[in-house]
Amino acid sequence: MPYSIEYFNERVLADIEAWPVGILADYARLVELLAEFGPDLRMPHSRALGSGLFELRPRGREGTGRALYCYLVGERVVVLHAFVKKTRATPEKDLRLARRRMKEVRDG
Repeated sequence: MPYSIEYFNERVLADIEAWPVGILADYARLVELLAEFGPDLRMPHSRALGSGLFELRPRGREGTGRALYCYLVGERVVVLHAFVKKTRATPEKDLRLARRRMKEVRDG
């Protein structure tokens, strides 16, 4: 049974939909793989960031996007935060925001 993909809020989905077309196309492909394979999806498509937080790693000619997500009981994936990377490392403020949202969805 495939994993269901949910978004923390409508703004997260809107942020993704506003990505450049090349990054968005790769995101669409990767999110299908995520729904099919769940935690078995690994590098280069997905990477664990620790403490239950993961990143989906879409790329396009325009650059690189990141969609930070977690798993919930019942084969559910929640995309917590998304952005187009401007630097090599994932900014700490983006990680903090995703971790805060992950705590919120897990604690309920």
